[in-house]
Amino acid sequence: MEYMSAKEAAAKWGISQRRVAVLCSENRVEEATMVGNMWIIPKNAEKPIDARSLRYFDFSDITVKPFLKWAGGKGQLIKEIEPYYPFDKLKGVNKYAEPFVGGGAVLFDILSKYDLDEVYISDINEELINTYCIVRDDVEELIKFLSNYQEEYLPLDIEQRKEYYLKKRDRFNDLKINGNKLTNIEKASLMIFLNKTCFNGLYRVNRKGLFNVPMGNYKNPCICDFDNLKNVSNKLQKVKIVCGDYREAKDFIDENTFVYFDPPYRPLNDTSSFTAYTENLFNDESQIELAKFVSELDEKGAKIVVSNSDPKNTNEDDDFFDEIYSNQIIKRVDATRMINSKASARGKIKELLISNFEIL
Repeated sequence: MEYMSAKEAAAKWGISQRRVAVLCSENRVEEATMVGNMWIIPKNAEKPIDARSLRYFDFSDITVKPFLKWAGGKGQLIKEIEPYYPFDKLKGVNKYAEPFVGGGAVLFDILSKYDLDEVYISDINEELINTYCIVRDDVEELIKFLSNYQEEYLPLDIEQRKEYYLKKRDRFNDLKINGNKLTNIEKASLMIFLNKTCFNGLYRVNRKGLFNVPMGNYKNPCICDFDNLKNVSNKLQKVKIVCGDYREAKDFIDENTFVYFDPPYRPLNDTSSFTAYTENLFNDESQIELAKFVSELDEKGAKIVVSNSDPKNTNEDDDFFDEIYSNQIIKRVDATRMINSKASARGKIKELLISNFEIL
């Protein structure tokens, strides 16, 4: 068997060398061995679940909420989506997959209400997925960073806040481009800090991949939501978190899986696109490819719901989604457009809920 040092394990797992030693001393790393005064760990060993400060609490009945604001977040549509949940209605459906997890409003609603056998989430946004992993695996260290930011930021006046915000944004972009696993906790903490203090909670990058959203105008932002972060960390312990394309979920999804797709919405006009969450674009061709993938999963017997914008808000003759999802059931529901630079462009609109089964 091949071994690695505690230092190598720390780099691989994105935690401190001291933390690796503690995990080994607690017999939580299988076949870890003390040689002299140092630990050696099997090279194929996986990072243990971090149960610090969580082991003495019963989280089974605790409601959790998203720890990030997110453009297009589904908090306002939960009441429309919840009737599709099949877990207590269809025998055998005990798995959940959300391949465009974003802020995770539906994910956390489901985790608060059901104890499922398996849960899979993914996104192509590397910084978002890193943050989910850190909340799950290193929440105590994450909270230390966020508590410091909150203590430093809140007492500042507006000009001092702008200076502080820009320094943190620059640091985040530096770690985004030049960071490594040893800086993942700091990078996740900066992701949350910027999300809580930037304009409208947007995540937007320029052509170089750098986060470029200006500071927002919040008097008392909650940068460190201590209780929710710890509760979320517990709920994520059994969740498989993947950074990758939605199609990578195919092997996980079977006839016992409920799948929710919340892809970047098709813009209603040239100025309403929210698809710059990552350096990649999600155009009409991408929407068509997703619809084909949904058909493949339908054939596997999965229960599927897809949300998207309704082009008929601006063009009654636009049948784009009606055509590409012609074999599915399309329901138009009321929603509120929350993120737009112009207040006049916000308000009630219709959105689509597309499913391969009737509401149960």
